[in-house]
Amino acid sequence: MVSVVRPVADTLANAADPALWLEQLSAAFTPEESGMLARAFAEAHALYQGHCLPLTGEEVFSHAVAAAAIVADLDLLPDAIAATLLFAAPDYQEDAHDWLTRTFNPTVAMLVEGVGKVRRLTELARIDQLDTPEERARQAETMRKMLLAMVTDIRVVLIKLAWRTQTMHYLGEVPDESLRRQLANETMEVFAPLANRLGVWQIKWELEDLGFRHQEPESYKKIAKLLDERRLERLDYIERILQVLRDELAKAGIKGEVAGRPKHIYSIWKKMRKKKLDFSELYDIRAVRVLVERMPDCYTVLGLMHNIWQPIPGEFDDYISHPKPNNYRSLHTAVIGPEDKAIEVQIRTFDMHEHAEFGVAAHWRYKEGGKGDAAYEEKISWLRQLLDWREEISDKEGLADAFKTELFADTLYVLTPQGRVLSLPTGATPIDFAYAIHSSLGDRCRGAKVEGHIVPLSTPLQNGQRVEILAAKEGGPSVNWLHEGWVKSNKAITKIRQYIRQQNADSVRESGRQLFERELARHHIHPNLGTLTEKLGYAKLEDVFGALGHGELSLRAVSTAIASFAPPPVQDITADDLVKRSKGGHDAGGILIEGVNNLMTVLAKCCKPAPPDSVAGFVTKGRGISIHRSNCLTLKRLSADAPERLISADWGEQKNSVFPIDLEVSARDRPGLLRDISDVLSREKLNVIAVNTQTRDHKARMCFTVEVRSVQEISRVINHVNEINGVQDVRRA
Repeated sequence: MVSVVRPVADTLANAADPALWLEQLSAAFTPEESGMLARAFAEAHALYQGHCLPLTGEEVFSHAVAAAAIVADLDLLPDAIAATLLFAAPDYQEDAHDWLTRTFNPTVAMLVEGVGKVRRLTELARIDQLDTPEERARQAETMRKMLLAMVTDIRVVLIKLAWRTQTMHYLGEVPDESLRRQLANETMEVFAPLANRLGVWQIKWELEDLGFRHQEPESYKKIAKLLDERRLERLDYIERILQVLRDELAKAGIKGEVAGRPKHIYSIWKKMRKKKLDFSELYDIRAVRVLVERMPDCYTVLGLMHNIWQPIPGEFDDYISHPKPNNYRSLHTAVIGPEDKAIEVQIRTFDMHEHAEFGVAAHWRYKEGGKGDAAYEEKISWLRQLLDWREEISDKEGLADAFKTELFADTLYVLTPQGRVLSLPTGATPIDFAYAIHSSLGDRCRGAKVEGHIVPLSTPLQNGQRVEILAAKEGGPSVNWLHEGWVKSNKAITKIRQYIRQQNADSVRESGRQLFERELARHHIHPNLGTLTEKLGYAKLEDVFGALGHGELSLRAVSTAIASFAPPPVQDITADDLVKRSKGGHDAGGILIEGVNNLMTVLAKCCKPAPPDSVAGFVTKGRGISIHRSNCLTLKRLSADAPERLISADWGEQKNSVFPIDLEVSARDRPGLLRDISDVLSREKLNVIAVNTQTRDHKARMCFTVEVRSVQEISRVINHVNEINGVQDVRRA
């Protein structure tokens, strides 16, 4: 897992002499990388000289070097170390992004910018103002998810964790007790669990111990005193235990790995409180873990341990034969080691360990408690694996790519003016935001401000934005919010429908009736209303009106049902009353008219027929024969008044002929829409002879008249236009 190579306190001690730290650090990198780090070091020193962090009063340069030292031990590549040194550059350098890009590289600029966004959001988002522990816990969880969702490179979060670790190390110098407690609470509720989820163990332990020190100073001092060994002595003791285990495994011919650590102060306090134990009853102040390849080896190692050291009665648990509810499997025992000191031992296979760390029911969630989110936990597990693989990737460019992640892009997180973080589905609008706060606010929502600027209610929100709702004193939502697709969250959709349903039923049905009649008039079709009602799945037409008014039935469904009643193509009718039936001739326009040669024909403008449309002719007065598509409504009306003028027609041989047809496009209006559609028509080599566009309420309706040799040419064009962003419907008129 992601871990520093030595305790953070040792890392910070090395960073106490910045120049010496830089010299030692540069030895591990290429000359080019060392040069970049030296420039970052020098620029940071020049920018930060004489400046202190406003919250804690720590010198900015000292803070930057200490945090960079932690990041260097995390093995996150030189770009991340340089970005950590320059994290505060935007505070003191104009056009910082361009300057960082020119002076260093785009990756450093991107990381600094990402850290700046995280800094800003963590300053705005507040959890200390919430009343109940449950509300604080929910807000802290949402903040943790927000920090992961808003970054495209996970190193930004790791830099923030290093930054906070240094803040906590300096916190003892801050005289303001309330500020110390506030930062400690935030660290324990947001940053330490976040480090735990990412597997950054050393940082997680440091944050917990330092946070606990300022949360519960008396308990911290009491446990620290009971731990009568110094930290280095405890580490040395654990290392001696590990060496004994390595030797015993080698003698037994068992391939495995051993690791260990002394238990940290916060972990000791938490276990004492949870199990109501005295300090003397704890057996896992010192803990080691043995990983082997096969399950039988687990029990072999257990036997070796009990032969070397005396087991403590009642402290053996077999979670392999009897796994925990989250399917955690391991052997746990406790023994009396050298110098009569208790040691806890965990024994498991590599597969069991991988499941504990990366499995869907991961051990980190089990330790934190609370209800799990399987989809979220899968993403965390994948992210931890990516971070773990960094040690196996030799290609630095490939390693840099591995840090980039969009795993959490399916949810966005936004802030209220008071600093509360809300989670919303991707694509959510201010309407969803208002309903997430309170149903009443959603009902009265009439406008919104995003980052202080008024925006339309249809505006999709972005991660990390601060949103304010402009509300009327009274009123309700509009059914058009549903019809226009401005609402994405299930809560908002449900609340809008409930509100509308509670309103006056007659008013709702009247609104639905108007929508229905408008759609019916648009199709120029007169279906049997009883049959249409049944087709839509309702018993009465009044029920259709009510469903439309409530937003439960979409206009698209009504439109599809009405269109299914379109009349079939007009059947061919011979014109025996006009000419004697015979084999047809071919006129100059390429149209075959049954029984007559060389008649003057003209293509009707109402339906614009083109091969291979089924066509029919209508004998006009003085203009020859007009050729219509067989299903043309105008032809149907004319033939109903004068059936004797209808005559059969067909396409003859077409030589280099082109025919105008109309292409209708419905879309959400946006800049560049007309250009994108025109590009498609140009690529398909279609000649556009007329364009008509109309825009209303952010809806664009466009009609393109294009010349084609046959109708088949337009099918491919329709498919390509349908793929353009914002296009909702494309059809031949």
